[in-house]
Amino acid sequence: MGEYCIATVSEAQARFYCLEPVEYPELESGPKLCEVAEISNPEKRMPDREIYTDTKTGRGRAPGKGPAHGYDDHREKRGEESSRKFSRIVLEKIRELALKQDTKTVILAAPPKMLGMLRQEVYLLKREGIGVQEHSKDLTKLSPREIHEHLAKEGLIPALRRPGR
Repeated sequence: MGEYCIATVSEAQARFYCLEPVEYPELESGPKLCEVAEISNPEKRMPDREIYTDTKTGRGRAPGKGPAHGYDDHREKRGEESSRKFSRIVLEKIRELALKQDTKTVILAAPPKMLGMLRQEVYLLKREGIGVQEHSKDLTKLSPREIHEHLAKEGLIPALRRPGR
């Protein structure tokens, strides 16, 4: 089917696309980037007040009217673990789509920190014989056409061709 599957990933959401040839290339511009799925990381979408009882980190009170003292409530570690779990879910989903679409190449577009987490799970794709290309930029908020133009300019996917060419 599609030669490319593309995942645009941030810590809060992932959108999945396939690059599909058009039915009538002489009448339609193509290939077209079609969104096939979207998933979100609920922990990253919730405000801190929904997850933690105290909205500010590192402040506590001694019993009575004692002085304030500092503590570490491990928010950073919890956030990183949430992102790590989400990266596993993302790679499982892109693997599933790539196998279903009989895709040869997967493109992962994510900010550098998230891309680092995704790299730890890339073996899931490589052991299936799927090639992986990386692009270290957050494209999740762009439209499919903007994503297509951006990735084509970077030489990662074929550019959109006008009808009849």
